[in-house]
Amino acid sequence: MSRTRHIRGSRLATAGVAATAATLLAAALSPAADAADRPTRTSAIEHAAAALVAHAASLGLTTAQDSTVRDVVVDKNGTQHVRYDRTYRQLPVLGGDFVVHLASDGAYRSTSRATRTSISLARVTPRLAAPKAADLAVNALRAANLGETLKKVRAKPQLVVDALHGSPKLAWRTDAVAQDSLGNPVARTVLTDARSGAQIDAWDSIETATGDGKSLYGGTVALETTLSGSTYQLKDATRGNTYTGDAANKTDLCIFGICISRAPSTLFTDADNHWGTGATADRSSAAVDAQYGTNETWDYYKNVHGRNGIAGDGKGSYNRVHYGSNYNNAFWDDSCFCMTYGDGDGTTFGPLVALDVAGHEMSHGVTSKTAALTYSGESGGLNEATSDIFGTLVEWHANNASDAGDYLIGEKIVRSGFGRDALRYMDKPSKDGNSADCWSSSVGNLDVHYSSGVANHFAYLLAEGSGAKTVNGVSYNSPTCNGSTVAGIGRDKLGAIWYRALTVYMTSSTKYAGARTASLNAAKDLYGTGSAEYNAVAAAWSAVNVS
Repeated sequence: MSRTRHIRGSRLATAGVAATAATLLAAALSPAADAADRPTRTSAIEHAAAALVAHAASLGLTTAQDSTVRDVVVDKNGTQHVRYDRTYRQLPVLGGDFVVHLASDGAYRSTSRATRTSISLARVTPRLAAPKAADLAVNALRAANLGETLKKVRAKPQLVVDALHGSPKLAWRTDAVAQDSLGNPVARTVLTDARSGAQIDAWDSIETATGDGKSLYGGTVALETTLSGSTYQLKDATRGNTYTGDAANKTDLCIFGICISRAPSTLFTDADNHWGTGATADRSSAAVDAQYGTNETWDYYKNVHGRNGIAGDGKGSYNRVHYGSNYNNAFWDDSCFCMTYGDGDGTTFGPLVALDVAGHEMSHGVTSKTAALTYSGESGGLNEATSDIFGTLVEWHANNASDAGDYLIGEKIVRSGFGRDALRYMDKPSKDGNSADCWSSSVGNLDVHYSSGVANHFAYLLAEGSGAKTVNGVSYNSPTCNGSTVAGIGRDKLGAIWYRALTVYMTSSTKYAGARTASLNAAKDLYGTGSAEYNAVAAAWSAVNVS
């Protein structure tokens, strides 16, 4: 799970200049434009800026609004997709994001918008004071952690315009943070009406995975390291200087949602470039898993989707292992651009450094840099499902015999005390006792880890199809919600369609119906309308009651 970043805007007239995200390479499209003629990131932004000026009225843009480029996708056939964030009178607009779609010659085609409601407020002065908003958020954090003794509780409100929940309104977005009785971090983001004081929404904001190394879960794996003097460092210069450090079972000190002191992250070093023993007693063993998970996630996104790093800018993240005390969690944090792993309590979970956990958590970073799906309701379920889908695809792509690809989430980290053999099951999500197999109007009321089941089920059906079968030695029996029979199109096509849907068509407010539209648009782009792949996407969504 990733903490949301606040984005500063630039004036509409110069919308193309303030780009902050690097160019992303989309999945291959045909026919391909000649490389010399293909639009660049800069030209795509210039074309989009011109489109914003020409179509400002239809896009609901006014002189009171600013826009900032978040992401750029240029297809191999030259079509361009420029994603923007929006502010209103210098306040961030939740749900103000949109994507401008352009033809290969830069001509405007269409726009995907998180919300289509016009934004106009009589005033941007709150009636509810910031300290009161902070108190309300702290109360919400305590209520969400009932039974826990919280310490070092802090909250800092930020004034925003909420366009996600009905008519646009002034709101306080407050990040409330604390530590539990073991010193582990807990956090909740609370959205409060800045006039009435009513809670609009709330969600957890910590999202709940050449030398060689002997890992805990993946056997002996190859590692790219850095030689410094006579000592090897667990740092990979071939993947953006990604590295892994030891948090020494400490935790972060965060005040007002900003971590002013992070748990120590001492870079792992080794004398002979052979890391770990494969046992938990050797602290380097978990580090091997973490570094390996980062490597495989990096390679998956780069080799399969042309994405150079989590942010698409070639910069590596870093890992912290041995975080906290008996900490049963792992999380991605945008604010440090880092991945953090607990050791587990040894009863329900072992160290949470398994490959699919790494792929899952780091994919939250990819979502944050692209669609930024809001972490609540159906959008939150899609956010979690996106990480489950790509975490699973990372595991398959790694092709590691010691941790073979499957459609089980977190199967390596669970212990007998957990009561089942995986965290989640993509073929039939309800096997975990809580997740939804099928969409209904109440799905958005579930915890996002359970509402994600609908998209996980869709993804399994799209890749493998319905019914009983054995895949890579694991038995599955995936039902459909409408009694249909679905034929799968394979994991590679699932990944290509979902990645394009996420990076080109989904926005922060996308719900399940919107995800169906986004993935159909992606399938149309990649394989054509009426293709077997397009029809399979439609059939798989119908099979989970999304129409």
